[in-house]
Amino acid sequence: MRIAVPVASGRLAAHFGHCEDFALLDVDQEKKTIASEDIQDAPPHQPGLLPQWLTEKGVNLVIAGGMGSRALQLFAQHGIKVIVGAPSLEPHKVVASYLAGQLESGANVCDH
Repeated sequence: MRIAVPVASGRLAAHFGHCEDFALLDVDQEKKTIASEDIQDAPPHQPGLLPQWLTEKGVNLVIAGGMGSRALQLFAQHGIKVIVGAPSLEPHKVVASYLAGQLESGANVCDH
């Protein structure tokens, strides 16, 4: 499984569409371990671009602080699960919480 975490200043970005980078983490769900982490520059912000871009990167799950309703719909169309309301921590800590079953969708910090 490949998980994408939007990043700003080394931590999960509160606003998905305006992040600096994406941490792409490959995980072993059975072993609950992170196999690798790759930081990719985010492409220029364009409505609707990120779901397709992350699909091309092989992403299965996005963990974000907040995301607009249109982006949520586009990810669903691409078959990518989204968790919102995640805390602003380093990407590997956010993913470790998810793998440990301690991270669930919370309040979406975006309202657009």
